[in-house]
Amino acid sequence: MSTFSPPTITDIENAATRINSIVHKTPIMSSNLINTDAGCEISFKCENLQRAGAFKIRGASNAVMRLTDDQAAKGVATHSSGNHGAALALAASSRKIPAYIVLPENAPKPKIQAVESYGAQSIFCDSTLEAREQAVQQIIDETGAHFVPPYDHFDVISGQGTVALEILDQLAGNKPSVIITPVGGGGLLSGTAIATKSKLPHCEVIGAEPEGADDAFRSFKFGTHITHHAPHTIADGLLTTLGKINFRVVQSHVDDILLVNDQQIIDAMHLIWSRMKLIVEPSAAVPLASVLANKERFAGQHVAIVLSGGNVDLQRLPWQG
Repeated sequence: MSTFSPPTITDIENAATRINSIVHKTPIMSSNLINTDAGCEISFKCENLQRAGAFKIRGASNAVMRLTDDQAAKGVATHSSGNHGAALALAASSRKIPAYIVLPENAPKPKIQAVESYGAQSIFCDSTLEAREQAVQQIIDETGAHFVPPYDHFDVISGQGTVALEILDQLAGNKPSVIITPVGGGGLLSGTAIATKSKLPHCEVIGAEPEGADDAFRSFKFGTHITHHAPHTIADGLLTTLGKINFRVVQSHVDDILLVNDQQIIDAMHLIWSRMKLIVEPSAAVPLASVLANKERFAGQHVAIVLSGGNVDLQRLPWQG
């Protein structure tokens, strides 16, 4: 893992310029019905409409574009529950370099298909973090590929922080009082926190996490970085443990982390599908679930929520019996 210090707002702004021609500037949408249910104004940043179906293309593209020609020639490798793998595969294809993606055996089919559709080589392993890291290290030893981690990496965090820059630009006339992102490995949350606290210091930055994968919550509350746990949640994109760099940023820049259970996640996901006609994956519904579970806390506020991704196995929807 990278031992660099966390990025600064300048690094995030430079990343925004670097990836501008690669990523979409995704829209912000709202729902009067959901606002009424929640008791607050919610602006949804629709990264489910991003290239490769998730915000992850931002960090992956920034990392790939920062490689020297010699580094790039040997390709890139990573381990991922799916979205980062697909994003890195797409970023690598845009630079016409090889990509090797280690996926857990239980990765959703659409994420596997996305990785392979972009021309990357898929390698499967057990779903534990240790198994992923061992598999990707073997690939690196064999190919010389450059490792691009899914979240605990300077360039990846910088790229993910561009989501918040766009939110603050798009909502310049109606500034949010809170920004909420899902948290798994913490790349999106930490990048968002750095950008937001630099541009809009009084805006709260909150992470939302499943109860069945609560290592970031426990790390945040107890001030000790928890690196080993056995997650179990429907939010498959949030199974990874909080990164080292990300933990430092969460400690210094994040205001709170809220927990929700799987039923609350499913209900919020269904609400977004039915009310907004947007396809989001369970991980993307976690922030809305946290607002609906804490209505008094957010009453009357303007809350910006990142809908982190929309890669769903349509044959295995959580509300289907």
